[in-house]
Amino acid sequence: MNNTDTIVVSPIGDIPLWMSDTIATDVGKFFGFSARVEKVLDDIFFAYDAERNQYHSTKILEKLEKNAPNDCIKIIAVTREDLFIPILTHVYGEAQLGGQACIISISRLITGLEVEMINKGFNRIVKEAIHELGHTFDLRHCEDERCIMHYCRKLDDVDRKSNRFCRYCNVFLADNIRDLCG
Repeated sequence: MNNTDTIVVSPIGDIPLWMSDTIATDVGKFFGFSARVEKVLDDIFFAYDAERNQYHSTKILEKLEKNAPNDCIKIIAVTREDLFIPILTHVYGEAQLGGQACIISISRLITGLEVEMINKGFNRIVKEAIHELGHTFDLRHCEDERCIMHYCRKLDDVDRKSNRFCRYCNVFLADNIRDLCG
């Protein structure tokens, strides 16, 4: 690995530092890269859609990629704002397939204030962060319901899937990382 093998976790808005730090630690270990927290965008109001009262995630990805630090291999933004793409009512996150940038929203992943729900919500956040970063490594949605790359329509789907890639996705990821990093 070289000095461009860093995953940057970029909090946007009111994301607690402990959450960003934990996401960075978890995704770094998971993908085998160094990871750090670095704020890249001050706000995402440019992507706000007043009619939907949500933020268009694709517009955020474009700006995130443009502002990504030179030493990062991948960048993942984390926001509290509710995200959408035009064909869906909401998304937990979005990624540039085979690209550099992805984003997740915690707004629908944490649903309660009890400790159990916060822990469950944080597990969802980490799963979705890994899922979206998987897309940046060119992984598609997987049919295996236990694979972390499985497409989730609702929170029960997120809870049901594991925090690991299936055998097929794991091989595909390893091949893509090898091709990317040499």
